[in-house]
Amino acid sequence: MTFSKISLLFCLFLPVSAIAQVITPDTLQTVVPTDTAATDTTDADRNPDEAAQSDTVAASDPTGFHYKITADGTITAGNVNRALVQIGSSFDWAVSRLFRFASNPSFAYGRQNQLLNEREILADFRTTILQERRFYYLGFGAVEISNLRKIRQRLTGGGGVGYKLLSRKNAYLSVTNVLLYEYTDFITNSAEVKDINVLRNSTRVYGEYQWNNGRYSVTHTVFMQPALNQPNLRWNGNVAFQIRLTSLIGVRTSVQNSYESVVAAGRKNNDFRWTTGLILEVK
Repeated sequence: MTFSKISLLFCLFLPVSAIAQVITPDTLQTVVPTDTAATDTTDADRNPDEAAQSDTVAASDPTGFHYKITADGTITAGNVNRALVQIGSSFDWAVSRLFRFASNPSFAYGRQNQLLNEREILADFRTTILQERRFYYLGFGAVEISNLRKIRQRLTGGGGVGYKLLSRKNAYLSVTNVLLYEYTDFITNSAEVKDINVLRNSTRVYGEYQWNNGRYSVTHTVFMQPALNQPNLRWNGNVAFQIRLTSLIGVRTSVQNSYESVVAAGRKNNDFRWTTGLILEVK
């Protein structure tokens, strides 16, 4: 099999955006396994009628380790030489009914015509307290590096509260509000753009819905993060639709938008990405 045929097979569904970036994963999300979309819901959080419904899942596995790894990308050669690889993962360790630890590290690498465009790295660590209750507490920290946005290093950390608006087998919806600290070191020689050192209030709405035994799923996340001590606003949102073809392979299309009022010199405030691709998923 020739290289062109291999590339065609791997890129059956190509990312269709001209701008690629890593949207910061849901750093406040309590990870929920996709095959049991509400395993962190207990009968104590539901009324008797709701608990008796077939679409509600009890916490049959309150502890344990779960993971998921996804990868997609595209390679083109000829008049335009371009390579883009994206890898995402989620790790969830429920130590007990009281504590849960989770992480969503991600990596993206892209080159076009022998020039480096994307090299996006994110590593985060989260802990959730009383995660089985409707009202819970959380804390987190994250490190981000972005060649696309000229960020040498971004450090964030904070804590707050979350509330589950809906927690069923095929539908999960939550809202969180936290106080976070951010330090961003830009890659720039411009005296006009200073490094960011702010306190933010972060409100996030997260939802996950699936049907046909998890074959089809939709997820969405919206963050609103105004600074409290200076004029500085960040917000981002994404919506993704996925169809599982086999236990390992699926098709996913997603729309993502990210806005930052303060950016490095020469960078735009808004980034938009629309991608459609084959997903290799390992659980």
